[in-house]
Amino acid sequence: MSPHLTDPATVPDTVALKNVQALCDIADPYRHDAETDALFVAAMNESNHWHVRRSPFYANLFDGMTELKSIEDLTRQPYIHANFFKMHEILSVPREDVLVNPTSSGTTGQKSQMFWDEWTVRSGQRMIARIFDHYSWIDSDPVSYLLYTNQPQPGLKTGSARTGQLLTDFAPAGSVDYGLAHTGTGHEFDAFGSIRALQRFAEEDVPVRIFGFPAFLSFTLDRMRALGLPPVKLNERSLVLFGGGWKGNADKQIAKPELYRRINGQLGIPDERIRDAYGSVEHSIPYIECPNHNLHVPTWSRALVRSVRTLEPLPFGERGYLQFISPYITSAPAQSVLMGDLGTLHAPRECGCGTPTPWFEIHGRAGISRNRSCAIAAAELLKDKA
Repeated sequence: MSPHLTDPATVPDTVALKNVQALCDIADPYRHDAETDALFVAAMNESNHWHVRRSPFYANLFDGMTELKSIEDLTRQPYIHANFFKMHEILSVPREDVLVNPTSSGTTGQKSQMFWDEWTVRSGQRMIARIFDHYSWIDSDPVSYLLYTNQPQPGLKTGSARTGQLLTDFAPAGSVDYGLAHTGTGHEFDAFGSIRALQRFAEEDVPVRIFGFPAFLSFTLDRMRALGLPPVKLNERSLVLFGGGWKGNADKQIAKPELYRRINGQLGIPDERIRDAYGSVEHSIPYIECPNHNLHVPTWSRALVRSVRTLEPLPFGERGYLQFISPYITSAPAQSVLMGDLGTLHAPRECGCGTPTPWFEIHGRAGISRNRSCAIAAAELLKDKA
């Protein structure tokens, strides 16, 4: 069992944040009922007061607001645009309480810089563990890893690299290979190293876990075809979990169903063992696809969609800016973030998997110029290599 699953993470103030603690202690990652709605509202009020008292910036933003009374009141919850964190360092705790200082991109481009205290880190890790447990992805048998994230090096702080390392905690590592190899001066997409790793995994017939940016696995499969290499048959208990996107490589992007079919055809991994995930440094709640490949909102979060013209909240089925809300972060006033991504929110029944929470789909990023992310920085490594 992963230690993150049973971690008794404790909020910084058990009195002021008692409802935040209670909400984050809910073990079912997709519980959705009147009780959890009421608890979420109470936790948001605590979170808002916490940041008002500790962040002059947020106190000014919140000025004139009244307490939330119901889940419907979340539409008037103040929000911060994700791009704000690319230009400002905002904390609600002393710097000496910051445990992790992750950034959102690689060596180039604008970076969001966040500050996570011990509670924020441990609580977020526990959320991921509970979702992995929900899908029976926590295993005691060794697996082989192929991580399409940056190979660790001193001083590397990207959120994607941290997540890649965290995901190796849910099954013992028999071996770990990296699709983004450290060259001594930076990182480089290693297509041939990735192919050799996949061939070795097939010979060993042990479960394989492939995590990271989908573009890199897609280009690995392309290279295998270009070289005339036959498909490899990986162990049926293998798992693929993507994080990030195709920004910067839109001309090479293939539709998700097609990518999943190619993974199944060239690697033998069943469709239900191939999932995508969504997350960001600015809002580090894990959103992981269900078996029907839809991104359901977990218990500890809520999602809204706002009009690109008026910023008014939109109903299910309409496209706009995604807004994510969660009271759990105590180290920075990022409990309500308006993303640069366009999305559509859907009712639970539109999925069919039985998960009782709403789900959303991503339509891409609004704007094209300076709004960068981990996936954009990673995509630059593919130039002239695909």
